[in-house]
Amino acid sequence: MADNRDPVLLPVPIRSLRPTQLTVGLIEVEAKRDQWRKDQEKGMFLGQHMIPVVIGPGKHAYVIDHHHLARALHDEGQQDVLIQKIANLEGLSKENFWRFLDYQGWLHPFDEHGERQPFSKIPKKIGHLKDDPFRSLAGAVRKAGGYSKDVRPFAEFIWADYFRRSFKAGDIRKRWEKTLEEAVALARLHEAHFMPGWCGPH
Repeated sequence: MADNRDPVLLPVPIRSLRPTQLTVGLIEVEAKRDQWRKDQEKGMFLGQHMIPVVIGPGKHAYVIDHHHLARALHDEGQQDVLIQKIANLEGLSKENFWRFLDYQGWLHPFDEHGERQPFSKIPKKIGHLKDDPFRSLAGAVRKAGGYSKDVRPFAEFIWADYFRRSFKAGDIRKRWEKTLEEAVALARLHEAHFMPGWCGPH
């Protein structure tokens, strides 16, 4: 397996990128879209936010991080992005490719209800990622200081699942500020000490 982490400085069509998860938090995507609209140095921004990918069967580029940014740029009509190749796995069969990504923690085959799905359910287009409002809530809780950034893959999705038992999707969409405040308090409780990035009650 080749492992070349040098960035590809030639633009890659964003529509050619393939996801390795089923969902994103569209509230978080909208925040990134707003950031993109306000940024005056878009070329510099793209150079500083390369999309990490692995090359899979058929030489397709599969995104293994920054799905929210990729979706935001896609929805804003940005045509091209810069990528960073993490590994070349084009020699693997599709079955072994997905299993390898799963083993490496480069794959999150869970739907908007937190239920694991077959690899075949993962969309082939960034624009087809579904909304998981609990993922948006989890990301906002971290930014609000509810927990720390953790190096473990998909930590925000783990928190999203943690919040599913306490809130409803309608709470997030209809009373965002109140739900965020309650979720931050919930994240700091001792009973959440096993969660990635837990900061404690203080």
